[in-house]
Amino acid sequence: MKRRLALLTVSLCAATTLPAQAVAENTHLEGRLPSGAAYMMDVPAAWNGTVLLYSHGYTPAGQANPAQNAPDAHTRDELLQEGYALIGSSYATTGWAVTEAVPDQLATLETFTGRFGPARRTLAWGTSYGGLVTTVLAERHAARFDGSLAMCGLVQGGVANWNSTLDPVFALRTLLAPDSDIPLTGFADEAAARTAASELTAEVDAAQRSPQGRARIALAAALHHIPGHNSPAQSEPAPDDRAGRQANQYAAVRGLVQHPAFGWRHEAESRAGGNPSWNTGVDYTALLHASPLHKDVTELYKEAGASLRADLTALNRAPRVSADPAAVRWMRRTSVLTGRLTDPQLAVHTTGDALIPVAAESAYRRAADAAGAGPLLGQAYVRAPGHCTFTTGEMVAALHTLEHRLDSGRWDTAPAALNARARQADPAGGARYAAYRPAPYPRPYDLAHPADARS
Repeated sequence: MKRRLALLTVSLCAATTLPAQAVAENTHLEGRLPSGAAYMMDVPAAWNGTVLLYSHGYTPAGQANPAQNAPDAHTRDELLQEGYALIGSSYATTGWAVTEAVPDQLATLETFTGRFGPARRTLAWGTSYGGLVTTVLAERHAARFDGSLAMCGLVQGGVANWNSTLDPVFALRTLLAPDSDIPLTGFADEAAARTAASELTAEVDAAQRSPQGRARIALAAALHHIPGHNSPAQSEPAPDDRAGRQANQYAAVRGLVQHPAFGWRHEAESRAGGNPSWNTGVDYTALLHASPLHKDVTELYKEAGASLRADLTALNRAPRVSADPAAVRWMRRTSVLTGRLTDPQLAVHTTGDALIPVAAESAYRRAADAAGAGPLLGQAYVRAPGHCTFTTGEMVAALHTLEHRLDSGRWDTAPAALNARARQADPAGGARYAAYRPAPYPRPYDLAHPADARS
């Protein structure tokens, strides 16, 4: 299946023109954009005329930041075998880099067009944070694309994401360390964020050793819709195994505290110029009752002999966190979605995602419907644990389903159709699309609902 690529590594700026004869063979290009972002392009000799602009996921500050043009090597090779051209950039910076990612991705597309000519069809696609980047491209630069594919995407947008990330750590601090001064926002520097994460992690670890503490961790997990089977490394608990589900949630809550809720938040706040999230006015009793995990929490509290009502009262009476208005405005300008699609978008998500819970898809459905673009949005679900744990076949099936919508004018997102496409693309990889409807997102926020801005 794999073809030998002619390595034509180019480290020139975007204005350089590649000799036309190089397009006649499998071509691999690497270079840098004027912003400093790296780019990568693979164009097969038998190019089918479609170019896929891939937006990669979140890269924490300080980590390596290579260019990426596909989610993984196996998927890249399959798509090249099918004739697609694959392009993508690193983004000029790491972290919450949407203000660099969007122009860098557009510049990568311009560079491709200048060297290989216009594509017959141009599709944006991306995973995780790259799903947000992809959707911003689809909404704000629709003229450049024919359609888009957001996989396990942060399509609830920036404000909703940081609000929902605040809720579980607020609950953990209030219930596990009520006399502490652990900051949840507004960190003095990166070291302060790391210290806060370490302190709250220690409280979570201690709580996991008692029945009441485990119930409280399950409550925090339920506020963020963290499922009880959220990693391929975990055994799937039986339907009556609440303890097993809570143990799996504990692992995910611990990861949330160690990275997104503090270190990643600090990086985003440094860009926004302050804290873009709040929990003023939030009714945590109502938030829990709306969670699909409400029943497990209730039963764990009963088994522990603890009072859920007392803990919810404590949450609702605790001093709240207010947002910095300027930071909210920055996040609205850069990272909040409108729902205004003008071309089809397909969104796919695993049901057992703890990092970007599957309810994010409900948030974008809410925005697209309010903006009048609901028919352009297709959604499908893979019943599997983990974040972005799609097989190659499942991702290729999603791409082919988007193309079917572009060719036919109708969505064919039935699980049977998606699974047939997945098995055809990757017979050994598995096909797990299933009928599923996610719960409403706990705290949605988009530009299609003016009332959100008054929250």
